[in-house]
Amino acid sequence: MRDNVLKKEFNKKDVQRIRNLVQGKSGDKITQSVGYNKGYIKRKEGDIWEEKGQTWTIKEGIRQNITKLDKAKKAFKTPLFCPECNTLMKKRFDSQYYKIHKTCFDCVIEKEQLLKLEGKWEEYKKGIHNTDIDGMITDYTSFMEAALKETNNSFITEAGDVEKWDGGINKERAEEALNKGIEYLESKKIK
Repeated sequence: MRDNVLKKEFNKKDVQRIRNLVQGKSGDKITQSVGYNKGYIKRKEGDIWEEKGQTWTIKEGIRQNITKLDKAKKAFKTPLFCPECNTLMKKRFDSQYYKIHKTCFDCVIEKEQLLKLEGKWEEYKKGIHNTDIDGMITDYTSFMEAALKETNNSFITEAGDVEKWDGGINKERAEEALNKGIEYLESKKIK
């Protein structure tokens, strides 16, 4: 049974392939083909083009797809080096502080220390506090507006029956609660 293994006849392309491997030319072609050849367009760094319904670019020598989420990815991606002091951003709080201040933790500490020395610390602290409260007001308002737009006129039971419900959200009362909540949050701002 074993003697028939080597009785196989080698084709010309098999022999050429082995020659190429022995000579260290593993990437060389062993056959020639004839047919349609698509035109090749040489792209440079920063070129942007559309192909098959997608937008492409070349960044750092690599072909990359441009998506709608690229801006969002860039906003949350922490760079390797701080843009202000060019030090490696590997400390514990660097990524958290970069998302807020766009610098490393050490740069934020230095900036805040300078503000304290210049007597502008209280104003800076007040600005951060009031900005946080403005964000809470925006989030609370959008939550309440979404809740007011919801309808719960019917409910589907486990048996698959649709039950009609009367009532719903008292919009005047909800708007009153929204205004009181905003008024409360506004009162927490530092004047």
